[in-house]
Amino acid sequence: MNLNNRLTIYILALAVFLIGTIEYIITGVIEMMASDLGVSTSQVGLMVTVFALSAAIIAPVLIALTLNLDRKKLLMTALGVFIASNGLMLLNLPYEAMLGVRVIQGASGGIATVVAMAVATRLVEKERRGNAIGIILMGLSSSLVLGVPAGTFFSEYFGWRALFIIVGGLSLVPLFIISAKVPAIKEKEAVTLRMQLSVLKDSRIVTALAITLLYVGGYATLFTYITPYLQSASSLSVTEISGVLFLAGVCSFMGSKLGGQLADSKGSKFTIITGLLLQAATLLLFALAGVHVIVLLLVLMIFMLGTWSISPAQQLLLVTLVPRNPDMALSVNTSFIQFGFALGSGLGGYVISRTSVLHLNWAGLAAVAVALILAIRLFKTHKA
Repeated sequence: MNLNNRLTIYILALAVFLIGTIEYIITGVIEMMASDLGVSTSQVGLMVTVFALSAAIIAPVLIALTLNLDRKKLLMTALGVFIASNGLMLLNLPYEAMLGVRVIQGASGGIATVVAMAVATRLVEKERRGNAIGIILMGLSSSLVLGVPAGTFFSEYFGWRALFIIVGGLSLVPLFIISAKVPAIKEKEAVTLRMQLSVLKDSRIVTALAITLLYVGGYATLFTYITPYLQSASSLSVTEISGVLFLAGVCSFMGSKLGGQLADSKGSKFTIITGLLLQAATLLLFALAGVHVIVLLLVLMIFMLGTWSISPAQQLLLVTLVPRNPDMALSVNTSFIQFGFALGSGLGGYVISRTSVLHLNWAGLAAVAVALILAIRLFKTHKA
C-alpha cells in the first residue's frame, strides 16, 4: 500500500467517523433535544431508530440501483447530501420534519459508509483488503469513543443544533480530499439487477449475514444497557462508569484494527471463530465478574476487543465470496449490522422488563452461541 493510498483510506475513515458521530450523538443530548422540541424523550429516541433503519433499508436499495455508477461520484454525492442535511438541523423545523431529515441523513450516511469501505478495498493489494476495511471500521468505532463524548461536552456550550453544523462543516474536509485523491472507480462489466439478487441465492452469503445479525445482536443486548448493568453489578459511580465506557470504546477501536490485521495474516476463518469464542466466553464470565470490579472491567475490555475484531474479517469474507460485486455484499452486511443493533436493544429491553438487568449476558450469550455454530458450519461446509 503506497503512502498516498494509505492516507486516502484514513480520510475515508474520517468521513465514516463523522457519519457515525451524527448517528449516535443524539444519545448524549437526548434530554436537551426533548426539552427544546417540546416532545418526550422516547420521541427523540425515535430519531436514532429512524437513522438506523434508513441506513439499513434505504441505503442498500439505492446502492443496488447505482452499481454501474462511478463509485467516486456516488461517494461524493452521498457525502454532499449528508452535509446539506446537517445544515437543515439549524432551521427551526417541527419534530416531524426533523424525522424526515434523519431519514435523509441515514440513507446518505449509510451509502457513504458502505461505498467508503468498497473504495478502500480497491485502493490496496488483495492481501491488504482486511486491513483497509479495519481502518474504515476504526472510524465507526471512534465515533462512539470520541464523537459522542466530545459532542455531549460541546453541546453544553453551543447547544445541540450547533453540533450538526460543526460536524457538517468538518465533513467538507474529506469531501474535498476525496475529490482530489480518489480515482474514478467503475465496474468493468455492467451489473444487472438479476446478478445483484443472485448474491442472496448463495447459502454462504445468507449464513454469513445471519452470523452478523446474531453476533451484533448478542453484543447490543448487553452494551445498549451497559450503564445500568455496571451500576447493578458494581459500586462504580456514574463518573467512573463514563471512564470505563471510554476505555471500552478504546478497546473497540483496537479490536477493529487488530481484526483487520488478523484477517489478512491468519484469514477470515481464524479471526471470526476466535472473536466469537472470546465474545461467548466473556458473556459467560460476566456472571462471575461481579464478585470483583477489576475482573468485571477486564472481562468487559476483552468482550469489546473480541466483538469488534470480528467485523473486519466478516466484511472481508463477504468481499471474498462476492469478488465481482463487493459493494452489494458490504451494503447488505452493513444493513444486518444495523438490524443486529435493533435486535439486541429490543431483546435486552425484553429481558430487563421480565427479569433483571443482570441477566442480559445470558440472552446475549444465546445469540452469540448460535452465531458460533453457524460460523463453524459455514467454514466446515465451504472453503472461505
